[in-house]
Amino acid sequence: MSDAAIPTTTPPVPTLGEAFKYWLKLGFISFGGPAGQIAMMHQELVERRRWISEHRYLHALNYCMLLPGPEAIQLAIYISWLMHGVRGAVMAGVLFFLPAFVLLSLLAWIYLSFGDVPAVQGIFYGIKPAVVAVVLFAAWRIGSRSIKNEVLLGIAALAFVGIFFFRIDFPWIVLAAGILGAIGGKLMPTKFKAGGGHGASNAAYGPAIIDDDTPPPAHAKFTWVKLATTVFAFVAIWAASMLAISGSKDLYHLGEFFTKAAFLTIGGAYAVLPYVYQGAVEHFGWLTGPQMMDGLALGETTPGPLIMIVTWVGYLGGVTKAVAGNPVTAGIAGAAVATFFTFLPSFLFILAGGPLIEATRGELKFTAPLTAITAAVVGVILNLATFFAWHTFWPKATDAAPFAGPFDAIPVVIAVVSFVALWKYKADIMKVIGVCALLGLALSFVR
Repeated sequence: MSDAAIPTTTPPVPTLGEAFKYWLKLGFISFGGPAGQIAMMHQELVERRRWISEHRYLHALNYCMLLPGPEAIQLAIYISWLMHGVRGAVMAGVLFFLPAFVLLSLLAWIYLSFGDVPAVQGIFYGIKPAVVAVVLFAAWRIGSRSIKNEVLLGIAALAFVGIFFFRIDFPWIVLAAGILGAIGGKLMPTKFKAGGGHGASNAAYGPAIIDDDTPPPAHAKFTWVKLATTVFAFVAIWAASMLAISGSKDLYHLGEFFTKAAFLTIGGAYAVLPYVYQGAVEHFGWLTGPQMMDGLALGETTPGPLIMIVTWVGYLGGVTKAVAGNPVTAGIAGAAVATFFTFLPSFLFILAGGPLIEATRGELKFTAPLTAITAAVVGVILNLATFFAWHTFWPKATDAAPFAGPFDAIPVVIAVVSFVALWKYKADIMKVIGVCALLGLALSFVR
């Protein structure tokens, strides 16, 4: 954005209805996994609408990266909570996953009723390389904003090496980065200051509604009483919900299992997938291994967080265990239970922890570890892009034979063109994904 184009006035505060329209739209277009979703929100909320400044956005993102659960939806909940309180938080969170819930439930019904859907497979073929480009582009965007010096660049590189070559679990990378940030904040404080100092967000995009120096609103003020009340309310909601489904052993197992999974989802959906696979396939028998993999493919290429695969698992589990007389009713019941108990903790983490995070904003002893974690996450996002690229360009590869089977050049071309469109020509992410989906569909008829 040229200097002449930078606005000088703060935009008007959106009404709850205006915010509703945006969060609903995001729910339908939030493709590309957490990295793509975070990039979309940055482009729209920081750069275009200026609802929140760069520094405040990254501060919220750093906190969400630390939490169990899907960080993109938690970031949406956090921003909407800052603007519109509890109503905003619930609205943004539900709208973020609701379209994906409906779509995956519908796809699960089609899958069980009609078997293979070749057209969907063709769409997958076009979307997967686009996702590679979106994730790479997100790494570049986040890295260019958050990695300001060689120390943070080194942390990002170490994170990539650790997760890619040594298979270190994401929680350990987060912990190590946080420790490095805590130590570095004391020894080299200038290297771990978040962003570029006061006014840097304004210099880039113009003043924001929630700007660098905007005080937290009244509902975001921290008190111990508010913290205790919020935690008690969520425990009561969880207990009442478990009691409501206790009449069905299988639905109760779904609720119990996905509550545990929600607290283990540190580092994104990929970190918890082995746990979900082991429980859903091997222990409870809700679905088969191939069905789980088909659900993962759908989860990667439908809007919403990848952890929405729990909707797929719940739907197939409800049908398999016949939790209701009608298969469709059984599937929806299973999907609703799995989804509700997976996402409930995300609202707790933001509504309970958000006020504390707002209260510590600007204190280096708190922000330095988060700055280091953001740098590490850039390395992890690059690893995710590499993982996607490997499975897209060598579709038959395995860990034992990483380059087995034929190399598919068409997805490489699609990925490169998509990245250039995003990076050089600033193309809209959804348009890129849409064009690639149509291209994949067309190729499915000629291949």
